Parts: sequence; structure tokens; C-alpha cells
Amino acid sequence: MSADDGDLTYRVVVNHEEQYSIWAADRELPAGWTATGFEGARDDCLAHIGEVWTDMRPKSLRERMAAAQD
Repeated sequence: MSADDGDLTYRVVVNHEEQYSIWAADRELPAGWTATGFEGARDDCLAHIGEVWTDMRPKSLRERMAAAQD
């Protein structure tokens, strides 16, 4: 990260395991990641992730655990 990162716009991205991250909005998304539609300053994106990503377990693990309870 550089000292100028505060001027960048980021987007919140999610992968197939429903894990979240941020990515610079002016860069092409890496394979396997999808934009969620939320963009803004780095701190705003991280705050948004903190609100929406309430279960840190990967989706596949949550599904296996739910199936084991049935």
C-alpha cells in the first residue's frame, strides 16, 4: 500500500465461498471474485464487510455442518 491509497476507490468483492475482500475499483477483478456493488473509500469498504460478513466460515463448511445436523 502506498501513502496515496486514501485517494483510491475500492469495491467490495466476494468469492464462491462467500468470503469478502476489497479490490481497487480501477483494476480488473481477479478470477473467482465478483463485485457486490458496494464501492467507496478503503475504510468504508472494510466497515461494510464488517457489517455483512457475520459468519467467517467458508460456505462449503457451513453447508457440511448444516448437513451433519440433519
